[in-house]
Amino acid sequence: MKTSDPLNGLAVFLAVAEHLSFTKAAEILAMSRPTVSAQVDQLERRLGVRLLHRSTRHLSLTEAGAAFHDRLRNVTAMVQEAERAAMHHQAAPVGRLRISAPPDLGSSHLTPMIARFLADHPEIEIELELSNSAVNLIERKFDLAVRGTLRIDETLITRKLGESAVVICASPDYLSRHAGPEHPEDLADHRCLHFSGLRWGRNWEMRQGEDLRRVQITPSFEVNDGRNLCEAALCGLGITLLPTFVVGSHIRAGRLVRILADWHVAEVPLHAVYPDNRLIAAKVKSFVSYLADEFRRDPDLSGAVGRAPTVKDSSPA
Repeated sequence: MKTSDPLNGLAVFLAVAEHLSFTKAAEILAMSRPTVSAQVDQLERRLGVRLLHRSTRHLSLTEAGAAFHDRLRNVTAMVQEAERAAMHHQAAPVGRLRISAPPDLGSSHLTPMIARFLADHPEIEIELELSNSAVNLIERKFDLAVRGTLRIDETLITRKLGESAVVICASPDYLSRHAGPEHPEDLADHRCLHFSGLRWGRNWEMRQGEDLRRVQITPSFEVNDGRNLCEAALCGLGITLLPTFVVGSHIRAGRLVRILADWHVAEVPLHAVYPDNRLIAAKVKSFVSYLADEFRRDPDLSGAVGRAPTVKDSSPA
């Protein structure tokens, strides 16, 4: 009988050949004696040759069985070495790590973090793919993704890493040429730079206590990439609404000025997601834990907006 599995029955045969005993092989393999005997029978039928001489008191290898056993002598050692290699990947952070992340977060924060991580973990290689799409991790064979928006997926484990406050800001140059808005409704009279992927559409929502305002804007510039939107704001093109992981460093440096700071816009939750396997590889565990620590220390990723200057109390740096 042919089988698609060339290894079928080999472990049982090797145990029997080593000890010349069905009973001892069954004990070692934690199987019943009839099962061991049946597997050897199936192996012999598959090969079309008798491997063992059987009698009521004696068991020995046939000439074919001895030749077969000699050729398989190193298989056990090879399997044990393969097991050790696999277990090493589980016990220590080694191997290639494939990560998906949004471009805005990848260029501004993740790449420097990855550089520091790799310096401490030379046995790991990282492949980072930047995309705004929520890629299928299992189909695309990614180890994990960092995402700002989530769709419920029972095949994934989700760990919150942090969050990034969304703020409204503009360049000092723009504000020197246009009186800054004092109320949300004033935004309608300004040149607004809009992220086209915003889930609210062309409505900028903000809250002050129980007061919720939705301001419909007509963008003078619209793009689906936060880095380009930030660059437009730095060039003085208008007012934009972006998370601090994109604009935070520019606000602290005075290149952008936060406006309407007493109005709360939103936070972008940031998560690590990875396939729900019972045995999570050490490289994934180690990197996710590292990211959580890094995010907590970063004011743009921990939810802490910091002391951003406003139109009323700041001047260009």
